Amino acid sequence: MKTLLVLAKESGLASAIRAVLDAERYRIVSQADAREAEPLLRQGTVDGCILDADLTSIQPIRAIEQLSRAMPNCPIIVYAAATQWEWEEEAYLLGVDHVLSKPIRARLLNTVLDRIWRNEGSATEFLAAPALATETKVWETVRGPVRTLEVLRDFSGILTHSLCSEALLKQFLLLLREIIGVNRAVIFLRKQIGVFSVVRGSQEDRRLRSVCALGLAPGLLEHFELSLEAGIGGYVHRKGRILQNNSEGARNDREIQKEFELLGGQVAIPILDRESLVGVAVFDGRLTGEPFANEELALIFHLLEELGLAIKNSWLYDQLLANHEMMADVLNQSGSGCLVVGRELTMLHANQAARDYFGRAERRGSALEFSDLPQVIGSRVFESLQSGEAVPPFKYRPHKEEATIYRVLITPFKRKNSITANAVLVMIDDFTQNERSQQLEVESSNLRLVKTIAEHLAHEIGNSLVPLSTHQQLLLKKYDDAEFRTSLGTAMGDAVQRISRLSNQMLFLARDNVVRSEPMPVAKLIEDAFHEAQKFVTPKPANLVYDSGGHAPMVAGDRAGLKQAFSEVMLNALQANPPNAPVHVRTGLDIDAGGRWVRIEVRDAGPGFTAEAAQRAVEPFFSTRNVGLGLGLAVTRKIIETHRGKIEIAPKDAEKSGMVRISLPLVQT
Repeated sequence: MKTLLVLAKESGLASAIRAVLDAERYRIVSQADAREAEPLLRQGTVDGCILDADLTSIQPIRAIEQLSRAMPNCPIIVYAAATQWEWEEEAYLLGVDHVLSKPIRARLLNTVLDRIWRNEGSATEFLAAPALATETKVWETVRGPVRTLEVLRDFSGILTHSLCSEALLKQFLLLLREIIGVNRAVIFLRKQIGVFSVVRGSQEDRRLRSVCALGLAPGLLEHFELSLEAGIGGYVHRKGRILQNNSEGARNDREIQKEFELLGGQVAIPILDRESLVGVAVFDGRLTGEPFANEELALIFHLLEELGLAIKNSWLYDQLLANHEMMADVLNQSGSGCLVVGRELTMLHANQAARDYFGRAERRGSALEFSDLPQVIGSRVFESLQSGEAVPPFKYRPHKEEATIYRVLITPFKRKNSITANAVLVMIDDFTQNERSQQLEVESSNLRLVKTIAEHLAHEIGNSLVPLSTHQQLLLKKYDDAEFRTSLGTAMGDAVQRISRLSNQMLFLARDNVVRSEPMPVAKLIEDAFHEAQKFVTPKPANLVYDSGGHAPMVAGDRAGLKQAFSEVMLNALQANPPNAPVHVRTGLDIDAGGRWVRIEVRDAGPGFTAEAAQRAVEPFFSTRNVGLGLGLAVTRKIIETHRGKIEIAPKDAEKSGMVRISLPLVQT
């Protein structure tokens, strides 16, 4: 295979030539000008040169002179869009073999190339002597434990660059030059796996790219890749062992021979990390021409294996660094303030929002320090670091900006089984607008509640005043009528009773604690509450059926409050019952994790609660009746919960009608 160097400022000429030539016979390498291609020419890896020129200016003539000096025996073909006979004659005198006009014609170019190598012999190779470093030190064959220890000592020196794979590989190639005396070497690696990189096993992962080289032109390796499917890369990936260009496996594989020829290499050694292939190292023979000893190649193989582990570690470091940078970018984009405070009260991270919140005006633009945090936040951060416990969210108001409200959340980071935290994460949100919105919502909700209460109270009081107003209008005319006076007394009693009950309901709804606590028997409490409820029902034929379950439980609390609570439940049962139906009350004892309880179940014979009614029955102003304020069970719930009890409204089923279950703490006697 012949290697043709195309010198053109634009890549179009190289692409056109590559399209018309046989890829099995010609390999195309492209460079922008002769200066960039000079290392490639000196190393003798080019068989011919094609120059894109305009033979009406002086620049192409200079380029031809440079090519002729660098490779006096290398065929040169010039492509020109326009020519003048004086410039064309000068080109031929400088050693150009052919001057062709654009566009490129496939048959003509193939014929010209065939004639060049037919005339000069197909076996002719244009090789230039490699440029030798004047101070190159060639070591003797590595044998014996002392020499091996020296090599290992020198190899350990390159591990100081273990966090930078590029510097690590560069130092290794320099060490390789000293150990075995080579002047041309290249290392190909798989693409590293990172946060935004490839996935192992993907098509992108099946190629090896040049990452470091000595003695090879950068332009040659810029687009040159090894494949894990064929060629050198495929062989070392399948076999996992050293490959030499004169071995049987290389001689029988044309692709391997082509890659060795282009790279000017003689040996390919796999770079392993003891689990998988990381890359391949390709280098030429000794400068002295001596063959490599097996001990040398084995030692280099093991050194490359250690190098593979170092490369893998550097990849992990790069991935960790990328993760850290990504998280820092995410936090910086967050509208919330974010701080990470270390064990020694060092500020490990502070995003822009946090710096805006707590940065001092006189230190604007400098890094945020722990001392910049308000004392309230700083003390809780210190507390979380020491205890390893999270601090519940709290609100912070700056002294100079009391209208501003911050919500602060502190979360510790600690290792497993550790008591103290290594660092804490502090999240700060500006809750000023949220707080104002909540206050407006509360005020709006209170206004709606006041409106609802006012409407219901006005309606209930109005209903109580209607009979009184009617009797007041007739008072002067019918006062002497005994029947009128009886009706007036009844109306006044009912009105006073309704308003008194309404007043008591409002009073108990406003209480948040027990005024006075005293022990009392449940049976007596139930009986008094039933009689109180009967006052609001006319006529009063209902009876109370009480089942104590063989117990005489006691509860403690405000007697008047508990009586009010149970009378509301009894009244609800009496109003739901059909005529002459009794109200059933059953008590029992329960024990759970919360303690010992007295369970009181009040059941009526009415239609029962629907699922919706059972859920909403304890809401203020909810009622399924056309009359009444709808506060009865709401008052009951408030009183029972004030006494640390529980209330449950059971929806109707096949066996039950309406049933209310109340649980209160049992008093030991």
